[in-house]
Amino acid sequence: MSAVKISPLKETEAFSTIKVGKNTLNTKIVYPPTTRFRALDDHTPSDLQLQYYGDRSTFPGTLLITEGTFVSQQASGYPNVPGIWTDKHAKAWKAITDKVHSNGSFISTQLWFLGRVANAEFMKAHGLSPVSASATYESDAAKEAAEAVGNPIRALTTQEIKDLVYKTYANAAQKAMDAGFDYIELHAAHGYLLDQFLQPCTNQRTDEYGGSIENRARFILELIDHLSTIVGADKIGIRISPWATFQNMKAHKDTVHPLTTFSYLVHELQQRADKGQGIAYISVVEPRVSGIVDVSEEDQAGDNKFVSKIWKGVVLKAGNYSYDAPEFKTLKEDIADKRTLVGFSRYFTSNPDLVHKLHDGVDLTPYDRNTFYSKTNYGYNTYALAPEKVDKEEEDKKVAQPIVSEA
Repeated sequence: MSAVKISPLKETEAFSTIKVGKNTLNTKIVYPPTTRFRALDDHTPSDLQLQYYGDRSTFPGTLLITEGTFVSQQASGYPNVPGIWTDKHAKAWKAITDKVHSNGSFISTQLWFLGRVANAEFMKAHGLSPVSASATYESDAAKEAAEAVGNPIRALTTQEIKDLVYKTYANAAQKAMDAGFDYIELHAAHGYLLDQFLQPCTNQRTDEYGGSIENRARFILELIDHLSTIVGADKIGIRISPWATFQNMKAHKDTVHPLTTFSYLVHELQQRADKGQGIAYISVVEPRVSGIVDVSEEDQAGDNKFVSKIWKGVVLKAGNYSYDAPEFKTLKEDIADKRTLVGFSRYFTSNPDLVHKLHDGVDLTPYDRNTFYSKTNYGYNTYALAPEKVDKEEEDKKVAQPIVSEA
């Protein structure tokens, strides 16, 4: 890939202030969640992540949203992804949030629960089973893999769902506050646990958490209502992906149209806002993207205009905003309403100073997909250096280490 030519955005709405919850951002350009694998084996954030988030928060007033962060061991299923359920996790995250705040910026943690897409072998090694709304599999291959290791998916009991709301997520939210996060974001997109409850292709329950739209949305809404009592509604965000078919979420191909399900959810959030309990933002994945895959224009099933018609608060849109560079026509159209944030993901991995570059019109360094999910420092904290100064062999030796206190 060659460098991406861009025009400066400093005189556009992208660099007008916007209030999100109680905080005022200086730019509408946001770093949305980007899964990486640089945490320690016990899911504690590492020294690599301290540098990573610090480097990407140097334009004052920028909002960063962390990679998906597990709310418990049961929520996990991948190695070297960070967590936020122990005091050790919170202490390490506190070093990161302190660094971001010292740069004058803000940070949200994305609370993540894999559910049915957790690796069955990884879970078995920790004495756990993958769980979901119902015992459905993402694919036949996933079912075969789970059965091969004797660790099939099981449906959560009603009591377990209550425990997730009032214990597991509540604990993670409190730990996030202890760690100094400005916001928490509920990952309810891309076929993970909350999305598995919301959509009928994965929710076949017949109790109070399944069947009707109201029941399928109950888990998410109960969660938001309870977490609001812990952190405050204005510190909560939620991410949804109405049109994504990633991880075999049928979305628009399902018997229930996404507009029906997601309009109800957004309407419920607006009703809470009308009563003074509005959340900080709704993050919505644009139909241009499904998981890590770009969707061709002819395959895009719908649009997210319904969100802004129902929800009167801040919206965060993410999904391939660089494709019409250097002019960024789509970005400018989306932020014209003065309440929309725009997320850059892949180019934030290869441009620690992305916001500065977009402000001034400096060409963007291309990203390297091959480094996204490795465990070393190469392609993670090496983009700030001139390419000729990067010793790949040496950087590949640098793996996650505990964050050493600067005190």
